[in-house]
Amino acid sequence: MFEQTFKNIDDILHKDAGCGSELDYVEQTSWVLFLKYLSDLQKDKATAAELTGETYTSIIEPQFQWDVWAAPKLTDGKIDHNALTGDDLADFVNIELFPYLKKFKVSAESANTIEYKIGEIFSELKNRIQSGYNLREVINHIDALRFRTHAEKHEMSHLYESKIQNMGNAGRNGGEYYTPRPLIRTIVKVVNPEIGDTIYDGAVGSAGFLCEAFSHLTEGKNLSTKATETVQKNTFYGKEKKSLAYIIGTMNMIFHGVEAPNIVHTNTLAENIADIEEKDRYDVILANPPFGGKERAEVQQNFPIKTGETASLFLQHFIKILKAGGKAAVVIKNTFLSNTDNASVALRKELLSSCNLHTVLDLPAGTFTGAGVKTVVLFFEKGTSTQNTWFYQLNLDRNLGKGKPLNEKDLADFVKLQKTKEESENSWNLDISLLSEAEMDLSAKNPNTPEEAPLRKPEEIIKEMKTLDVESSSILNTIAKLI
Repeated sequence: MFEQTFKNIDDILHKDAGCGSELDYVEQTSWVLFLKYLSDLQKDKATAAELTGETYTSIIEPQFQWDVWAAPKLTDGKIDHNALTGDDLADFVNIELFPYLKKFKVSAESANTIEYKIGEIFSELKNRIQSGYNLREVINHIDALRFRTHAEKHEMSHLYESKIQNMGNAGRNGGEYYTPRPLIRTIVKVVNPEIGDTIYDGAVGSAGFLCEAFSHLTEGKNLSTKATETVQKNTFYGKEKKSLAYIIGTMNMIFHGVEAPNIVHTNTLAENIADIEEKDRYDVILANPPFGGKERAEVQQNFPIKTGETASLFLQHFIKILKAGGKAAVVIKNTFLSNTDNASVALRKELLSSCNLHTVLDLPAGTFTGAGVKTVVLFFEKGTSTQNTWFYQLNLDRNLGKGKPLNEKDLADFVKLQKTKEESENSWNLDISLLSEAEMDLSAKNPNTPEEAPLRKPEEIIKEMKTLDVESSSILNTIAKLI
């Protein structure tokens, strides 16, 4: 039901003048979905309060509640045909509803509340669906969805992830919001965060790392009330610069089951890392900072190692904000391992001296759909310098792409060998003491790759061809005699 609903909504938005791409479809579907989710959440809380003999007061004023403006019902449960539509609906949403919801950001007790998230989301976007008739159709489809049971929420989160993936494949920088989920699940499995850890992503995007970490901590586990509260309120933290990514990341976490995600809309790199104190640090960092970005000189002043490369600034931020003994996994371009510019060399030295870079996963081209760059995943722990680094080079028997994406089976050998740092045709250990002090070059050069057979000389090839010609002629003569 969810899948067909999404397809129907995309068809409606495709014909609306205000929506021109998959990014617009996701954004506009998101805010309507959020209000329907919020309506169901309020009903669940009212039911829970009633069971305990308490009274629950909705945080949304009556005239702005979903069942009043969006989907007033007749006695048979169908939407009242007198419900707002056309220009009346568009005007209500643009002139009354959005301004009302924006105010929640000011009145919320803290950023960790659902009220704050409502205000933040509706401060960051606008209704792009120009036709009130198209908006009415979208609302009618979304009203049919339910987010009440665990199964419904699980299906919703799965399909929302699919929407994000489609957006990542759609161009117009959509790929920057999406890290392949098989890779994220593998990274989370190796890092293995536990209940009580604080988990942080300073370039949160669509919140894939935080969502998978939430699943890792909760799925199939019977958590106590205290553990559930810890996971909900004091575990996941993120920062995101771009409005659309902030909205999608927040929505994604909500659909996965985190009621009020601790995601802040801010430019992480605008913070001076010299100001980071112990109270600001995290136990676990999981991130895929944007590659190829260039930062202005004033942003670079916030870092001891000056560089315009966005990912290198993020790596400095992550090293500083990680607690002593904390664990991290960061995706970065593989050129970080060998670049000879002063900033890259200094950053490698900083990483190796302040952290134990125990594992490097070297990924093949095509891992990130639409991005031709090759990447590596750096796994490190803060507090002791690096003595030895275990490398794993993911070699596949196919070229990765939209039709042949990375899957968890591809990474199973890496997960298995990483536990013991075993050497194989695809893995090896590097003694850091053997590196040149001048460059600290960490290039992923596999010493265990089987040697290829030497190329044959031309005369050897010609001799074999003549032998094959003789054999072929003999076979043809035999067949001719039988005929």
